[in-house]
Amino acid sequence: MSEIETPETDLESSLPDEPTTGRTAPGRERMAGVLGAGVALATTELVAGFSTRIPSIVESVGEAVIDLSPSTLVKFGIETFGTNDKPALAVGIVVICVLLGSLVGPATRRRAWVAPVATSIVATLGVLATVRNPLASGWWAIVPAGVAVVLGSLAIYYLLQLASGASRPAATTEDRRRFMLTAVGGLGAVVFAPIIGRRLANRASIEATRAQVDLSTVVTPSTLPPFQEALAIPGMTPLYTPNDDFYRIDTAFTVPQVDPVGWSLKVKGLVDNELEFTYDELLARATTEADVTLSCVSNRVGGDLVGNARWTGVPLEDLLEEAGVQPGGTQVFAKSVDDFTAGFPTSIVGDGRTALVAVGMNGEPLPTRHGFPARLVIAGVYGYVSATKWLDEIEINDWENNHGYWISRGWSKEGPIKTQSRIDVPSGPVAPGTITVAGVAWAPTRGISKVEVRVDEGPWAEASLGPDIGDESWVQWFHDVELAEGRYVLSVRATDGTGATQTDMTSNPAPNGATGHDMKRIDVAI
Repeated sequence: MSEIETPETDLESSLPDEPTTGRTAPGRERMAGVLGAGVALATTELVAGFSTRIPSIVESVGEAVIDLSPSTLVKFGIETFGTNDKPALAVGIVVICVLLGSLVGPATRRRAWVAPVATSIVATLGVLATVRNPLASGWWAIVPAGVAVVLGSLAIYYLLQLASGASRPAATTEDRRRFMLTAVGGLGAVVFAPIIGRRLANRASIEATRAQVDLSTVVTPSTLPPFQEALAIPGMTPLYTPNDDFYRIDTAFTVPQVDPVGWSLKVKGLVDNELEFTYDELLARATTEADVTLSCVSNRVGGDLVGNARWTGVPLEDLLEEAGVQPGGTQVFAKSVDDFTAGFPTSIVGDGRTALVAVGMNGEPLPTRHGFPARLVIAGVYGYVSATKWLDEIEINDWENNHGYWISRGWSKEGPIKTQSRIDVPSGPVAPGTITVAGVAWAPTRGISKVEVRVDEGPWAEASLGPDIGDESWVQWFHDVELAEGRYVLSVRATDGTGATQTDMTSNPAPNGATGHDMKRIDVAI
């Protein structure tokens, strides 16, 4: 076999001849390209694990995709995949790389320069995505990108040589076995290299620091009201959503790791006194507890992008009074460490609702994935205009000329949470007789005064309500119905504390929240 002297050398002259019959060679060439792309991608993840300065290119590309995608595509991702939107995006990135690899393999068989050029182009895009990522270490991305180009190209070259040898008419069983064993070994490297890289990267996780935070130093168990007893109906949503089950919808491809040492919250803009608080200073002032239900504007009727928790924090009103809001400061505009922004009217901070710079959730420090070290919790408005996590600064500006992340992408400027109710049980076929229908209903800041259930097109019947823990939290409800064998449609509607009943008009989440009645079809059979 002659050596490849220049990038323009045709691999037709340097690799063994293709078989005269069958289609095994093209298949092996595609496999060589796929595995080469996998090696390149896995290499970036492995190298990123060795230093906190070296970013994950996959993560940076994911962040760029989220920021640069059209609003309709982002909406589709959230509505389709819900809390799994980030893993789905990661899988999509990998699939695209694999598909590109399947094209690069055969092309490199004809022109040797294709592999390094193709991998270099993809790597360059990854570096550019990393440079624009506020959480990444900029040009350090050149390190994993460069290693990936070299190893990915070499893997393609080597596998193509083996594939060509295994595809000759005179190929031996040993030739084919060598190709398959090498391919399996390459696949193993593709699978395990990212796992090793992730484990190495987890050394920089902030979980150990978070675990040392003790909220009892500011809010002691003796001063906390006990968690109310919830209705014990199998399959029903708990009164308080466990932290691990609480929905997470945000623009961060990976969870930011913010070290509270050196972190501070800044209050600036149209204020008399710009302020800055360290984490310890916020902890010392975090003596307020509040039960608040949060909901994502992308939540469909009957969806699970909603949760209830007990939040610990500092009243935002106190901080704004200390800063002194100037007359033109009509908007609270918050920014996270990854540059996400959200804004809401300054006027709602002092209208009696809960508005916290939260540092605790359900009796423990904020989980990292929910905003550690601090986030905003504003009752009664959807998270896209209020619930900024991994909080960096709060700027007071004017409402008309400053717009948060989602507003410029087509969502409504204001985002009051609509009255909603959901059926949790029954969730499958049931036996004839007395059947308990149960779920939750919410209208934060207005409360729930009544929940009604209907079977098919029958009359609405009032349900029993669970414990009342405040107008800003959801309420559990249940109702027993007698049903014979057959198929039925169950419906639910709620009436808020102002007397307004949930509309039956169906609308999609965009641009300001879904409406309609949750309905469940059930089969009743012996």
